[in-house]
Amino acid sequence: MAAAATAFFPSIPSPRPRLAAAVRRPPPIFTGATDAVPPPEDEDSSDDDAGASPRRSGRKDRRHAVRIAWEKLVRWSRSWRRRNRSDVLETTRKVVVLGGGSFGTAMAAHVAAKKADLEVAMLLRDDLVCRSINNRHVNCKYLAEHRLPENIVATTSAADALAGADFCFHAVPVQFSSSFLESISTHVDPKLPFISLSKGLELNTLRTMSKIIPRALGNRRQPFVVLSGPSFAAELMNKLPTAMVVASKDKKLASSVQQLLASPNLRISTSSDVTGVEIAGALKNVLAIAAGIVEGMSLGNNCMAALVAQGCSEIRWLATKMGAKPTTLSGLSGSGDIMLTCFVNLSRNRTVGLRLGSGETLDKIMSSMNQVAEGVSTAGAVIALAQKYKVKMPVLTAVARIIDNELTPNKAVMELMNLPQVEEV
Repeated sequence: MAAAATAFFPSIPSPRPRLAAAVRRPPPIFTGATDAVPPPEDEDSSDDDAGASPRRSGRKDRRHAVRIAWEKLVRWSRSWRRRNRSDVLETTRKVVVLGGGSFGTAMAAHVAAKKADLEVAMLLRDDLVCRSINNRHVNCKYLAEHRLPENIVATTSAADALAGADFCFHAVPVQFSSSFLESISTHVDPKLPFISLSKGLELNTLRTMSKIIPRALGNRRQPFVVLSGPSFAAELMNKLPTAMVVASKDKKLASSVQQLLASPNLRISTSSDVTGVEIAGALKNVLAIAAGIVEGMSLGNNCMAALVAQGCSEIRWLATKMGAKPTTLSGLSGSGDIMLTCFVNLSRNRTVGLRLGSGETLDKIMSSMNQVAEGVSTAGAVIALAQKYKVKMPVLTAVARIIDNELTPNKAVMELMNLPQVEEV
């Protein structure tokens, strides 16, 4: 016991290291993208630093390191842009946008604004909206407060819209996509790249857009890219900073779409993980309904954080079983899109959940909305996928049962809270 006490509480304190030596050569203080900044040879080598305390000197070194790191990042960025300049935008003469909802309109406006002589054709069903866009440069139904570029032309003719197009943006709701694409397939060039903006799963077949588009067009080799990430249409229209990801099995095509869309206010990353991007984009809508229910029931921030964390795990479990990369699910199209959709009031799916949690019926909610909340249709398909891949998804299953009117929000919360206490996975 005496020996132990002596070890922990020595009667004679150990001599302290010399302060001058400790200050004279501090260890490197910054590592990462830049080389570690070497320490000064001697604290007294500069008249300005003479007499400075070790703490003040260390703070100055850190600022210097951060400044160097930032300057290197800026130089790298400029050099990369010079090396990777492309003529994709220069050689693109026409793009077509299928659908005139809020996001399709925002994407049409974004691309049209990048090049004045680029023709942007919007294929719509509504003659009134067509006239509004062509005559007043406003989509009278969606984002009506924003004036559209004059090089956007709206039409109800598939032949006119698709003729000569270099890229095609698909912005039709998932549940209507197959029938719509089949109706226009004779006008689609087999080599026309399709950029999908639609997020969800086809209810009866469980297909994503990467499967729906080639099948409906009768061309399994139709070039395909999916665009996803945290992006509200209104903020794109206001040119607020946004980041998204394009995913394709064809890396060259993904790079071309990246160059077509990238701008000072829109960053575009590329990915080859089409499955991960599509599944995350579909399932986050169902999770957003759950988040809205929690908000509508006033269950608090603790509950909201726990629910979204559990939902993220469920999405990861299913997506990785389907072949997705875990890194995709923690990126823009995964965590990024989930955070935006679950926590911000502009989300249609979150709004549906909020109203369900407040006691409204689903029929009343849906009849009052002028836009599609994909999570409502996707919820049932998600559960079918979970059964197919043998994945337990309690939160997303509860949402599906609430939507089918088989479970009340209160009962769902009680059942979820009474699940066995298990190890976190």
